Amino acid sequence: MKNQPRIFNNISELHKAMGQPKPLHPLISILNYGEAIFDPKDFENGIVLDFYKISFKTHFSGKLRYGHGFYDFEEGGMSFVSPGQILKMQEEEADYSGMSLNIHPDFIRPYSLNANIKKYGFFSYTASEALYLSENEKETILSIFANIQNELNERIDNFSQDVLISQIELLLNYSNRFYNRQFITRKAVNNDVLSKLEILLEDYFNNEKSLENGLPTVQFAADELGLSARYLSDLLRNLSGQNTQQFIHDKLIEKAKEYIAKGTFSISEIAYKLGFEHPQSFNKLFKKKTNLSPVAFQEQFNKN
Repeated sequence: MKNQPRIFNNISELHKAMGQPKPLHPLISILNYGEAIFDPKDFENGIVLDFYKISFKTHFSGKLRYGHGFYDFEEGGMSFVSPGQILKMQEEEADYSGMSLNIHPDFIRPYSLNANIKKYGFFSYTASEALYLSENEKETILSIFANIQNELNERIDNFSQDVLISQIELLLNYSNRFYNRQFITRKAVNNDVLSKLEILLEDYFNNEKSLENGLPTVQFAADELGLSARYLSDLLRNLSGQNTQQFIHDKLIEKAKEYIAKGTFSISEIAYKLGFEHPQSFNKLFKKKTNLSPVAFQEQFNKN
């Protein structure tokens, strides 16, 4: 159908579209982009994969969008895609050399990795939230890709799947470690995101947008900052120990205390002004955060 993304139901279909021979194993493969033959215009409406895709990119051209800013990256890095996500081929494939590890969910289904893979939040990140690697980190990742390729090339026997699963788990665990390092080393950029989020929420509550739109959501904050919801939460957790929902709740309680201190509105009015549909929900959150009900906090404030 016109203007619809192209759907790849299996890894063999992707290999064919990239001008490559069939994969050695139907449920797992490594595709080398330097050998791929395709026209990105054929995929201008994007693609949807029914399998996981872990890309190692050895080169990016130009600048990379990060939030609402642009930053130069020359080293290359990694990106992670889970089944069902829409990819823009021009953004993902056209301007770099490298490879991708493609893993069908059926390959990991008999293993604990089938459940554990959902814990790796970077599969929900966008292409602009890629993982950028140091030279040593690149060597580590490339060695794992090489181990997987060698296993596929040299032997497929009763132990192959166990060995390949262990290599995939190793790759994901190293990626998790390297992402954590990236959050730390990009502290200046991430603090800029934190400042923008604080301003965003301050504006939201001060201009009483909650009266019209309800409580600010994690998705709202992520969209306004130009980040994926999962990446924003992981970024905040590394900076402050809180995820986005917890951060929003803390700012909301700060505003609630401000209203209570002024004494202009009733507790119910404050709840509605902050975006709660029911005052009981506000009371419950306030008590959870402060160990006091709004009324008890008000009484304590008036005593002081």
